Amino acid sequence: MRSLLCSCSATLASPPPSPEPSPGFSNRNLPSVLLLADNLAKKTLLGVVTGALSFSLVLSSPASATLESAPLQAPSPAPLSEYCREEAAASSEGADQRAVVEAGRRVPTNQRIVEEAWEIVNGSFLDVGRHSWTPESWQHKKEDIFSSSIQSRSRAHEIIRRMLASLGDPYTRFLTPAELSLMRFLVSLVVVACSGILYLWKFSRMARFDMTGIGINLREVPVGENGEVKLKVLGVLLDGPANAAGVKQGDEILAVNGEDVQGKSAFEVSSLLQGPSETFVTIKVKHGNCGPVQSLDVQRQVVAKTPVFYRLEQIDNGRIAVGYVRLKEFNALARKDLVIAMKRLQDMGASYFVLDLRDNLGGLVQAGIEVAKLFLDKGETVIYTAGRDPQYQTTIAADTVPLVTTPVIVLVNSKTASASEIVASALHDNCKAVLVGERTFGKGLIQSVFELDDGSGVAVTVGKYVTPNHLDINGDGIDPDYRNFPAWSDVNQHLSQCKTRRQG
Repeated sequence: MRSLLCSCSATLASPPPSPEPSPGFSNRNLPSVLLLADNLAKKTLLGVVTGALSFSLVLSSPASATLESAPLQAPSPAPLSEYCREEAAASSEGADQRAVVEAGRRVPTNQRIVEEAWEIVNGSFLDVGRHSWTPESWQHKKEDIFSSSIQSRSRAHEIIRRMLASLGDPYTRFLTPAELSLMRFLVSLVVVACSGILYLWKFSRMARFDMTGIGINLREVPVGENGEVKLKVLGVLLDGPANAAGVKQGDEILAVNGEDVQGKSAFEVSSLLQGPSETFVTIKVKHGNCGPVQSLDVQRQVVAKTPVFYRLEQIDNGRIAVGYVRLKEFNALARKDLVIAMKRLQDMGASYFVLDLRDNLGGLVQAGIEVAKLFLDKGETVIYTAGRDPQYQTTIAADTVPLVTTPVIVLVNSKTASASEIVASALHDNCKAVLVGERTFGKGLIQSVFELDDGSGVAVTVGKYVTPNHLDINGDGIDPDYRNFPAWSDVNQHLSQCKTRRQG
């Protein structure tokens, strides 16, 4: 059984334009967009899941040939080291064992398929719909199901559908072998999914969410017990620059433009890879676990458009300079361009900031997390994830000093969703900003897709996002502090009281 951890962002119908919070801060209607988000995961990617939250492709199948380029014309690798010999032997032994397992799985029984789906829910399902799911009631369900024999595979699948439907969760559902196979294929080509509809995006569109500018996705792989990590290529866009240069899925990144990347995070290395479109970046990669090592020149192909718009506003007869920043979505350029905008506004004399997240449906969750960190003190919580399984119980915290320390107003409305809600709640709950406008949309679930022994699958809600103040975002959204634009003196007072409450 294999699984995918993800969350999903739905396209929302465009409501009438939101009322202006204040003269001087315009509200431009934004088209609804289907967004891909990056997330953290520890399991193998099988496909994508439907839903209504911020979507995250987490891992891609190591065996997916469609993500790999043609074999590299490289010199024959040097003789294997003892490490590689041991690894190769272990790999061979593991392959033999897998073959035995696969042979035993060739004809799974109907009862086993249903039981497997039941066990997945029993071990991982998180009831966020307040339907009072309990292990006891689920055990009763199992007893009812297996009170009679299951005569056909189609009957087994129908039982699973009804069993999952009884949970009352629209995002927990059954996937036929054909649906799961299609998902696996589409994910290998990079896919976005929402509300049960799959969209295949080519490089020109997917590059909006490419954090590197060369069409790869990086993953940190732990090495040993001392906390060290390797940076591995998680996925390669088929028609992207890295693929054309010979980068393969599973390659280890060793250096960027001659700079050793050991000890750097995936996000830091992604930033090193970025640069102006049509320029070249040299990356040193190790193909597979044992080489060869190769330096490749990759021409950047940056298609993402900046989501950041900014200007300086003079208020109170010019006595106060306010930096206004509108962030349309969390794409690959969001953090970098926001940093540029904030620094320029500071140089222009901004003493306060307005961050406009209205109509921002989300995007890359990791980009949202990195944006939130720009405003937080080191160690302050950005977001929690919660779930029954310990792997879905994490705390994400800021790890650097903040870019700005001046008061911030965050503009929100009913279309502020997903990654935008992560940013808004992080700034609000850590007393860095007040929220102005309307209640946010309320999207914050995490799903995982599990493959069953007959090639079918189940998508199961396994976790949720929780704000630093332990508010469940999903379904409820986040209430603003003010409906109308407040005076800056009121903002200062509100944030001061917030900090006093936190310290007390």
